[in-house]
Amino acid sequence: MSSRALLALGLSFSLLSAKAQTAPTHEAIGPLHPATFVTKGWAQTNGGAGGRIVRVTTLASDGPGSLKAALDTAGPRTIVFEVGGVIDLQGKSWPLREGRVTIAGQTAPDPGITLIKGELVVFARDVIIQHLSIRPGAYGRAKRSGNDHDGLSTATGSARVIVDHCSFSWATDENLSTSGKRFEGATPDDWREATSHAVTYSHNLIYEGLGEAVHIKGEHSKGSLIHDNVTQLLLLGNVYASNRERNALFKGGAWGAMVNNLIYNPGTKAVHYNLIAHEWVGRPYQVGKVTLVGNAYRAGPGTEKKVPLFSLGGVGDVELFLADNLAVDRFGQPLPMTGRYTTSPAQIVSVREPYLPAGLKWLTPQELERVLPLFVGSRPWARDPLDFKQLSDIAEDRGQLINDELDNNPAGHPQRKPTQRPFVEADWNLQDMSPKAGWASLFTQVSK
Repeated sequence: MSSRALLALGLSFSLLSAKAQTAPTHEAIGPLHPATFVTKGWAQTNGGAGGRIVRVTTLASDGPGSLKAALDTAGPRTIVFEVGGVIDLQGKSWPLREGRVTIAGQTAPDPGITLIKGELVVFARDVIIQHLSIRPGAYGRAKRSGNDHDGLSTATGSARVIVDHCSFSWATDENLSTSGKRFEGATPDDWREATSHAVTYSHNLIYEGLGEAVHIKGEHSKGSLIHDNVTQLLLLGNVYASNRERNALFKGGAWGAMVNNLIYNPGTKAVHYNLIAHEWVGRPYQVGKVTLVGNAYRAGPGTEKKVPLFSLGGVGDVELFLADNLAVDRFGQPLPMTGRYTTSPAQIVSVREPYLPAGLKWLTPQELERVLPLFVGSRPWARDPLDFKQLSDIAEDRGQLINDELDNNPAGHPQRKPTQRPFVEADWNLQDMSPKAGWASLFTQVSK
């Protein structure tokens, strides 16, 4: 992208912000622009800032200089990359148990870092992850054979986690989720403390969860699962595309907000809430809290008729705040804002006050298809070809619900030529891992 184009985009965004400031509620969110750092939401953390620099120098799945070794390193640290290419997780789940860490995928030389054939699971506190691509895939395994993978999830013990500007596709469970032991402890407050909380997923590209693949339950094309009793979960400025369900799913007692997300081509459900009775036997049902503001939802080729923006299932009540959302079919006609897929007495309880981090601001939903594709996902200054195609499919309304990574991409998992480049500390602001020359400098380098 040329410097002139970036200047025009910056000016356009400034005008949007100025316009939004005259509105009676909230202003435009700044973090959509690449020159600003992520909104932290409830996840007030600096990750590994102030700690040591740990350099990834090999694409090997383990051993000295590997990403796995960097994840296992104790103490505050920022993980940087002196290599670019593909890391094969070899069918494994990689745990991140050592917190106080920033994983700065933006430091890798092109083509950046792509993880395949596995998943990352965060069990730690104070974590920031940026500019990675994670593509688990089925990789030739038999249908319903098990060993399914999320792309990335948080688990018991995780808190103050930010995943920003990453790309997720081809998961065989969910692409990007929050989880944990949902009933650990004696009281609901204990449950909320034990499971994931204070998590922000921002400016990510989340698409093409695999349907009839290896999951033992069968069809499992899913975007994000927000598990029971997860709290302070913020989904901000993400693009969900061609996931059959869970765009996102908030389970029993979960508290979270979706702000300025674009949801395209869900199959049977867009956003939904469900407290499942047989999973809560002997425990008092907790009321969920879901806020949806400034989101845009557009049906696609795989979307069933009249799928609402938000639907209620299960047996538990949910407090719902809706404002400034847009939901349309493939021809621009309005779709329902709410619906239900239960005959239980569970209720959608409309509330007057949103459940949001203090001071959060948003764009109008009509702006999202113009703004988000420019900056969402991993390394937008040097688009991965798969992300580029997905954004084009969204724009052209040709999204597909797929069962295998080969369905919409005959080449399968990406094969990138490995690259190397030394990491130069002097080129980066180590507090937030932004380039000292500005994010626009990365776009300019690619355009030359």
